[in-house]
Amino acid sequence: MALDASALHARLFTIDTHCDTPTARFMQAGWDFSARHDAGTGGSQCDLPRMRDGGVDAMVFAVYVGQAARSTEGLAAAHDMAVRCFERTRAVLAGKKSECELALCADDALRLKAEDRRAIYLSIENAYSLGRDPGNVAEFHRLGVRMLGLTHMLNNDVADSSTDPRGPEWGGLSPLGREIVAECNRLGIVLDASHASDATLRDLLELSRAPVVLSHSDCRALCDHPRNVGDDLLRALASKGGVIHMNALPVSLVAEPGNGRTVAITEVLMRYQHLVPTPAMLAAADVEYDFACAAHPNPTVTLDDFIRHLEHAASIAGVYHVGIGCDLDGGGGSFPRLRDVSEYPNITGALVDRGWKSPNIGLVWGLNTLRVMQAAEQVARG
Repeated sequence: MALDASALHARLFTIDTHCDTPTARFMQAGWDFSARHDAGTGGSQCDLPRMRDGGVDAMVFAVYVGQAARSTEGLAAAHDMAVRCFERTRAVLAGKKSECELALCADDALRLKAEDRRAIYLSIENAYSLGRDPGNVAEFHRLGVRMLGLTHMLNNDVADSSTDPRGPEWGGLSPLGREIVAECNRLGIVLDASHASDATLRDLLELSRAPVVLSHSDCRALCDHPRNVGDDLLRALASKGGVIHMNALPVSLVAEPGNGRTVAITEVLMRYQHLVPTPAMLAAADVEYDFACAAHPNPTVTLDDFIRHLEHAASIAGVYHVGIGCDLDGGGGSFPRLRDVSEYPNITGALVDRGWKSPNIGLVWGLNTLRVMQAAEQVARG
């Protein structure tokens, strides 16, 4: 009997490990997480009605602050922005308790699925907002953070990025970065190396006592983008129990000449690198970002391209080390059959069509991620 993809998808526990809705939407006055929005008109890719349509049980919501000055004043401003976004996100979730809940441990996810409510985990994208105080990790943990992405597109005080045009600053993790890794291990926060340099990932795999993740990354063997991961590192990640979560970002799925879009976006960030981040400064940077994206359109991609990366990662790292992290509301998706969170059943359908068995699909959709969360919690318990 043929496997019923729709019924299977409804049965599975599903989690996406990287979604930028808090930064992209929650800080907009009047934007309602419980209302249905449209990706084609407003650009929004995730809300509670569409999560339900897409059979999505859990999301890791990232809070990202655009990187600017690494001065004392700049770091303090970035920290304050992140705190405000987390507080706003907590308030939004608290007001929707009949539909979702802030999740604080791995077990919360399956409990909330049984209650037919969505589990929302919180993460930091870019440790720039931590400043230079490892103690801030505990502050963000109290706010609900359970995953921490070390870098974004530029080097910071914690680690080297994969896309900084100046090249490596630290040769991987900085001394502060090593302290932050230890603090995350102590608190049970999952460490995330998406956007980080190869050397940073190698350092992280050597140093972390818990498995680490790439929350939204793809395979360099299929698309030679600097933020994608080579086969050697996929094997190293798997050997330490980690998981790569496949990104639906078009430029990391299909190569574009010279990685022009990424280079143009990085150049925008570089122009603001010495300014203190303020709402006005970030708004100006957003205008330039939109101009750069318009000048360098995304390559044409399909769901098949996404599945090719997923299957390559599974063939190299093993099926126990692959997950889903589509980067919605942050540039991912927006192509046919994966325009927003409501279309996630198409991923399951594509895997069924390729002959994947339900246990392995279940691993990729969520069980691998839960295992890493549980391992980080176990390390924290000692």
